[in-house]
Amino acid sequence: MKKILIVGATSAIAEACARRWAQQGERLFLASRNTAQLQSIAADLSTRGAGSVGFERFDATELETHEGLLQRASQAMGGLDTVLIAHGTLSDQARAQTDMTYALQELNTNGVAVVALMGRVAALLEAQGQGSLAVISSVAGDRGRQSNYVYGSAKSLVTAFASGLRQRLHPKGIGVITVKPGFVDTPMTAHLPKGALWAKPEKVAADICSAIDHKRLEIYTPGFWRLIMFIIKHIPEFVFVKLKL
Repeated sequence: MKKILIVGATSAIAEACARRWAQQGERLFLASRNTAQLQSIAADLSTRGAGSVGFERFDATELETHEGLLQRASQAMGGLDTVLIAHGTLSDQARAQTDMTYALQELNTNGVAVVALMGRVAALLEAQGQGSLAVISSVAGDRGRQSNYVYGSAKSLVTAFASGLRQRLHPKGIGVITVKPGFVDTPMTAHLPKGALWAKPEKVAADICSAIDHKRLEIYTPGFWRLIMFIIKHIPEFVFVKLKL
């Protein structure tokens, strides 16, 4: 029975992961800013067969609360062996270009707060000598693009931090999995037009759970994004600056 902490548990992807784990009888602890939504999700997961479900309100940008969350989650479940970090916001690029206070807020939420929590989780797993940390980054972090470079910069920080953390902890048997979704049809993206490249949260969740089970290092989800981003990353800069991406 896994003992899993999910941060950002009210996001569509995280909730889809939690449902899969609940059906397997895993023990879960949910953390997010929306207490009412947490209560509803926890009740649903209990009916789906979760071994136990705990939850608490948590704002990842309040860095001083990270240690307490990890301690309480571990106490509630009788240990902690898997952590999924899935919190974040979808930045408004146009607003960020004219409102630097907002831009820094988005960088803090999607970047700094994530790596701060990753560092504390890593310390806990290292101290106990086992465990897995999965963090949701994004294909947006693979290369800065004019359409979303504030969000992409934050995700680039997460990706780079996870890469270094993975290399550091790999000899100790601790897994660090970087998850890079493409476009996902969630409430956060409800205002955007959808197309053939869009995935459902359930597909992304299946890929995340499989990656943790099989101790993968980095995944693109759906998988075709690996090829798309390979091409985007290798476009020469003198060509790239002329594109509308």
